[in-house]
Amino acid sequence: MRWFGFGFNAFGQICVQEKSDKEESSDAITEVKVSHPKEINCHVDCFSKTSKIRASWSRRASLHLDGDTGACLAGFGTSFSGECCGISAVESRGCKDASISESHLILAFPDRIESWDLQKKDNTPSWSMEIKTQSESSDVKFPLVPGGYVASKFPFYYSVSTHLKAKSLALGAEHAVLLSATGAVYTWGQGSHGQLGHGGLTSEEEPKAVEALLGMPMNSVASGGWHSVCISDGGDLYVWGWNESGQLGLPSRGLGKASQQKSSQQAELSHDVGTSPGEELQEGEKHEEVFISIQAFPALLDVTPSCEIQTVSCGSRHTAAVTTTGDLYTWGWGEYGQLGHETLMSSDEPQRVEFFKAEQMRVVDVVCGTWNTFAAAVKEKVAPKNTTEST
Repeated sequence: MRWFGFGFNAFGQICVQEKSDKEESSDAITEVKVSHPKEINCHVDCFSKTSKIRASWSRRASLHLDGDTGACLAGFGTSFSGECCGISAVESRGCKDASISESHLILAFPDRIESWDLQKKDNTPSWSMEIKTQSESSDVKFPLVPGGYVASKFPFYYSVSTHLKAKSLALGAEHAVLLSATGAVYTWGQGSHGQLGHGGLTSEEEPKAVEALLGMPMNSVASGGWHSVCISDGGDLYVWGWNESGQLGLPSRGLGKASQQKSSQQAELSHDVGTSPGEELQEGEKHEEVFISIQAFPALLDVTPSCEIQTVSCGSRHTAAVTTTGDLYTWGWGEYGQLGHETLMSSDEPQRVEFFKAEQMRVVDVVCGTWNTFAAAVKEKVAPKNTTEST
């Protein structure tokens, strides 16, 4: 399995390009905007291949879970020496999962949780919590821990009522989305952008079931900065929250205005050379389109009519989904190339990342950072040709 990254790369969290021999070797050139997938590698040669990736705005944590397990960082505050913002690769050995923010790295070990302050050079965690291994929680996904969940800011640990029977949890910028063992979705936190899915813009202090989804079991949830998504047992994708940059895959006013401005400029050029009345009417009709800034209820999104959705992840203002056929689709804000379409254009419609199809690769996982995207892919198996000659 190989990992690829694209999008915001100002701190080298995706890749770092060394200067040529003709240039000074003391510094490195970093490509800020990576608009097409580039293969990434751990810069610390101490672990096996990358199994998982966790990302924030300026950093990437690579998890190595085969054999000698551990984590290493790339991006802001890291170096090629093996020490990352005060935590060395040795101190992360044995961890099974992680989450990362601009201030802290949270490591999940089988028997404890550790929080490391990335702004300090201490060689000890700033906070830790012992956990008891429970067989019934073996399938629980981090940041869930027995009795609650862990966030990347003080006070770190938050309790969750046991009656929810949490299966997985996703944390947005100001809200949380929880999936229960029965497939019900609960949300709480800030609701100013409709990210809670309850039909309004009010906040909720306690977990509240998303009534519009009741009766339709879900198997996965994800959250962006101010939007939320979930996948049903049947592979359908539901979206809600803020759509300012088209991150819901619904018509966006911001992108619509940009499109109208471009169309107006084209219309002016066309008028100079002569435009038929019918063409002018069609141009005017485009201004009557309905745009969605906030979707306060879950809406069904058809990413592709012929495939089911297997995995989904959200950045601050973009979304990425993997289909059961191994295709990667992205949409939303694309100014840093985080959509992977070899442009810096945003899109309010899901579009397939053609790179992997061209390379005959099947995408198996996707993880969004704030302004970038990381995808894991394997080589597509090609059926051998039948060389048997008929007699």
